[in-house]
Amino acid sequence: MFSSLKIKVFRIYWVGMFISLIGTWIQIVAESWLVFQLTNSPFLLGVVGFLGSIPIFLLSLFGGVAADRIDKRKILLFTQTGFMVLAFILALLTQFKLITAGQIMLIALLNGIIMAFDAPSRQAVVVELVGKEHLLNAIALNSAAFNSSRLIGPALAGILIAAIGMSGCFYINGISFLAVIIALLLIRVNNNVKNEDNSVVLKALREGLRFIKNNRLILILISVVGITSLFGISYTLFMPVFARDILKVGIRGLGWLMSAAGVGALAAALILARLYRLEYKGRFLIISSLIFSLSLILFSLSRSYLFSLFTLVLIGWSSVTAISLVNTMLQTLVPDNFRGRVMSVFMFTFAGLMPFGNLIAGSIAQAWGVSLAVAIGGAICALFFTGTAIFYAPLRKI
Repeated sequence: MFSSLKIKVFRIYWVGMFISLIGTWIQIVAESWLVFQLTNSPFLLGVVGFLGSIPIFLLSLFGGVAADRIDKRKILLFTQTGFMVLAFILALLTQFKLITAGQIMLIALLNGIIMAFDAPSRQAVVVELVGKEHLLNAIALNSAAFNSSRLIGPALAGILIAAIGMSGCFYINGISFLAVIIALLLIRVNNNVKNEDNSVVLKALREGLRFIKNNRLILILISVVGITSLFGISYTLFMPVFARDILKVGIRGLGWLMSAAGVGALAAALILARLYRLEYKGRFLIISSLIFSLSLILFSLSRSYLFSLFTLVLIGWSSVTAISLVNTMLQTLVPDNFRGRVMSVFMFTFAGLMPFGNLIAGSIAQAWGVSLAVAIGGAICALFFTGTAIFYAPLRKI
């Protein structure tokens, strides 16, 4: 399971990125709590989420082009330094009580712009660090690092906010970026930079989109990701509201609520690593998607802290299971000459639709409350996944 960590450059990079991810999750929790304290508005929580994600929808394809033409290590050094500077700015503004909701929105937007160029290079650099032989193992370990940080970071945030305040959390996140920056300075990457004519790139992109349009199964799988991103993932925005107003567990409870989803997500990553030869992946995808939908509805209705933790574990497990299965099936079904373009559309759909989901959920929450907003999202997901299972039989046979 840990074979790719025997490669020194990947081990250095992985450790640095893992430390940075923990800091990022600490900031995510502290920032959401700060926004809710300043505004007392579920809608503005949605706006902040929208602004942090919309650049991925608008710019991620350009980020992919940059990753193909520029040294990925240099791109990552630039983007990680940008993240660090913004974290320190947020910390200083918060420490001196100058912070406003508008400033948080601007910083969220700038973080999103940087992320649009950071994410493609971060995904693409892995093969240049480990080679194709260890690629799948390295991808699995990256997923484990992300979901482990999702477990550790929020739990630490709940403790740190009470101990050193929100500005302290932002300072810790800024410092955590030094780990990955130092790692990038220590390693060397086997670059695979291409210099294709732009017209060739655009033509290839059109061919990829046409391939997806003409392959109904692949279109269905990408639609599953799109619906999940648009209506399912936005529940994370409203954790401060659930923690303070509904479950009444405060900031420490908020940390554990967010960590609970991380527990489920990490379990899913490890289980799937063991079940890589799983048959009937389509059926498992449908089952996990329906569990995700029903768990969202149950979480929205829950007024018990312990039961909410249980439903969030299920949400984390089922969402990561479903997305990972779609990823696996796409890579299996798509011919080699279309794999890169199809997977770029997969990532574009997953991250690109998320800001619109955040905005929709924030608007519903402002009008009718966060519980109903999460319940409506879960119900829409359940209807889509049920309809897919009933009316598209080929999915059940994969």
